[in-house]
Amino acid sequence: MRKYKHIFFDLDRTLWDFEKNSEETFKDLYLIYNIEQLLNCDFDSFFKTYKKHNTLLWEEYRNKKIIKEFLSVQRFFATLNDFDNYDLELAKKMAENYLILSPQKNLLFPHAIETLEYLKDKYQLHIITNGFIEVQYKKIKNSGIEKFFNQTITSEEAGVQKPDKYIFEFSLNKVNASPEECIMIGDDLKIDILGAKNAGIDQIFFNVDNVKHNENITFEIDSLKQIIEIFN
Repeated sequence: MRKYKHIFFDLDRTLWDFEKNSEETFKDLYLIYNIEQLLNCDFDSFFKTYKKHNTLLWEEYRNKKIIKEFLSVQRFFATLNDFDNYDLELAKKMAENYLILSPQKNLLFPHAIETLEYLKDKYQLHIITNGFIEVQYKKIKNSGIEKFFNQTITSEEAGVQKPDKYIFEFSLNKVNASPEECIMIGDDLKIDILGAKNAGIDQIFFNVDNVKHNENITFEIDSLKQIIEIFN
């Protein structure tokens, strides 16, 4: 095994439980805006519709087809439209409130803290994230993991998103490391793992959803606790 000095973590869906935290945020919004009565829909339909639009719009954002501000509002506006509501001002209010409420949620994946505790004195730990800068730093602080990380690199800071090779090169330069000294841990095969591999960085695929693939990956896990075994 390489003599690693730096470990890069993805944030959403790797440490910070995006799905659970997002659902909790949407339960708040559902009540705040009285969505059941306003749109005549149950929570599951509302949340499922939003996730559909959010996924599509994030793909467009990664491909630089839309800007951040459009994504932030349009995912809500498109959701409202599907329920025959075309109130753009409401979509803007929901988008603003989502960015306030979401980073206040602090659910982490099981074993996240014990794994970071084990690694923190042995390696330099960093985060590389595609999320909005004003949200991601709050997530890190509010979930109690800020103390573990030397650097947090955002796609906004780098000017490109994972899996673009440049964000990994930017990160290596920022922490003054060579690819051989680093390893990347993430949940997304294309964005985190193959992106890091393309930059010459070893990878740990957090394959919690048991995604089937034929890629040659350095390590593959389905629990964060297995990271301790890798570095033991």
